Order: sequence, then structure tokens, then C-alpha cells
Amino acid sequence: MNRKIYKDLDQLPSGTAGDALTEGCIVLEGGGWKGLYTLGVLDCMMQNDINFTSVCGCSAGALSAIGYVSGQIGWGARIDLTYRHDPNYCGIGAMKTDGGITGFTYLFRTILKSHPLDKKRLADPSRRLAVSAANLLTGEVEYFEKGKCNLSKAVQASATVPYISKPVMINGIPYLDGGCAEKIPFGWAEQSGERKIVVVRTRELSYRRDPGKPGIAHLMYRNYPKFLQSMEKVNERFNAAVEMLERKASAGEIFLIAPSQPVTVTRFDGDMDKLGALYWLGYEDMQSNLDALRRYLAQ
Repeated sequence: MNRKIYKDLDQLPSGTAGDALTEGCIVLEGGGWKGLYTLGVLDCMMQNDINFTSVCGCSAGALSAIGYVSGQIGWGARIDLTYRHDPNYCGIGAMKTDGGITGFTYLFRTILKSHPLDKKRLADPSRRLAVSAANLLTGEVEYFEKGKCNLSKAVQASATVPYISKPVMINGIPYLDGGCAEKIPFGWAEQSGERKIVVVRTRELSYRRDPGKPGIAHLMYRNYPKFLQSMEKVNERFNAAVEMLERKASAGEIFLIAPSQPVTVTRFDGDMDKLGALYWLGYEDMQSNLDALRRYLAQ
């Protein structure tokens, strides 16, 4: 057995989501390979005809959003759990072609030949899709919306990890991972005036970040002072944001989904059994919350 591919790959769900749409917005946190939790949540939603009209994702959440909007159950998980140890997708090959840890060129030009996207459904204007990226010049988060940008380039910017990756240039402006400025892209949902908002976390609710300053950033991004200022405060803003989201969830203003067990998967984890288990945790957590979610949406 190839231990570099998830052993239960054939058990992942597959198929196509129904055409019925659910009014509201789903917000997807990033988190590297912890994003497999999100993929489990989204696949369960699609199997149960919960297809939100608006989606906003950050980093790994931006990649997860593509398969969800295209209505392809199991698409994202099947790619991640097959190609995690392919160096062209994650590793030295990706560094050579894209200047970062994730091989977007390999994904869009090679992997999609074996795992094609439903581009027509992805482009359907009845569903909005936005991804967030951090502008190195301003230090601010920016949202790139489907139909108004080069989506593949925007997703690449959103998921381009700092420190080990070159910034992605869009219209002459350098961008990095949206999580450098806003780790949970809730701002877009608020700005869009959404009445029903679901937020998918990739860490358990009790998780908080060390608000300390990222020391190495001063060396690597000294030419981008506003970006540095933003990175120094991003963990503090994250902690405030998750507390705000929990208050809103308790008040019934939003619906919050988070891992029911402590997440031990790291940003660059390569343990395929752990990654597969995290996917199924997301799937099962969503299955357990279906009735509660439907009640929230019906209010």
C-alpha cells in the first residue's frame, strides 16, 4: 500500500450537489492542511442540499470554496488526500515552479486534467465567491470576487504562505496569504449585508493565538512597513474575532461550526491517517449539526 496516499480514498463521497440554493453566506477559515476539516463539512452540506448563495474563503478555505461552488462532492478532499506527498503539489517541485509550498501551476494545469472542475457551474452568477488576500503595500485584507478578477490568480494569492513563498503579483501589487491580515474572512460577509452567515472554523473553539510579535517578519518584510504592522497585530485581532463570533453564535446571529475534538494536524502535516481522520471529523460534525443549522436558516 502506498502510505503517501490516504488508504481509504475510495470511501470518500462523490457525486454532484443538487441545484437548489440556500440563501446566505458561508465563511471559511484557512489553516493549511487543517482545511480538510472544512472539506468534510462542505461535502456533508452538499449531500444534504445546503448550497449557499455566497461563499468567502481565506487561504485553504479559498481552495475549499472552489469545489463547493462547483458542486463537486469529494473533489477537494480527493485531490488533497491523493497528492499531499507529490512534490509538484506540495514540496520542492512547487517551490521551483511557483516560488511557494503549493504547486498552483501543477494543480491548474495537470491535476485538473484528472480531476476536472465543472467550470460552467463554478462561473454561475447566481452564486457569489470571494477569496481574501493580504496587500503587502497597505497591510490590509482585500477580497477578490468571482467574475471580477482572475479567480485562479486570486486563489493563489489567498493561499500563498508567508516566509516560504514569493508574493503573488496582481495588477502590479504584491499579495500574500489572506490570513496575514484577517484569518477568518468574516468582514466580507458583513460588508455584503448577508442576513444568514455560517462560519466554519478549523480549530476547536477554545483555541487562541499567542499575541506576540512574529520576529522573523521584520527581516523578511522590512520593505513593507504597513504589512509588518498588520502582521504584528493579526493574532490579537484573531483572538478578538473568535470571541466576537462566539458571542454572535450564542445570540443566534450567526451559525458557527468548529471541530468537536482538539485538532492536532499542523499546517504542513503529512500524516495521511491524521489528515483523513480530520476530513471525517468535519463530515461527522456537520452531520450532527444539520438539524440545528436548518433551524437557524429557517428563523
